[in-house]
Amino acid sequence: MSDFRKVTDSFYASPQIQPGDVAAAKALGITLIVNNRPEGEEPGQPDGAAIETAAAEAGIGYLAIPITPGGFGPAEVEALQAALDGNDGPILGFCRSGTRSTFLWSLAQAAAGRDPSEIAALAMGAGYDVTPLGPTIEALAARARG
Repeated sequence: MSDFRKVTDSFYASPQIQPGDVAAAKALGITLIVNNRPEGEEPGQPDGAAIETAAAEAGIGYLAIPITPGGFGPAEVEALQAALDGNDGPILGFCRSGTRSTFLWSLAQAAAGRDPSEIAALAMGAGYDVTPLGPTIEALAARARG
């Protein structure tokens, strides 16, 4: 059962999806699925390749940006920024609960110069609290503003 949460018109976050959820993503107009889970993070987790195959069959792009327990780094933020900038249509990011996907989106938005309070409000509107990343979001946004 899909639990796609709209953060913005161009980004949705979700807890773990199954290959069968790709049809619901397609119905929403999703054009890219971003997997933020490392393979084998927990028993019974669907294989990323199965989701990638279902996405390809539905005409949806697929990108893996795994977020490990080590956290987020510039490479992951830049990878999502590039996906957001280079994609025509909404993106669905997923992880175990949707939190890491929303955190990564928040960092990418801050690095692009979006207002931190707007980022926090949008995330909260989708049910995700990015407060733990507040100082990092502020620092990235300040750097982007120059």
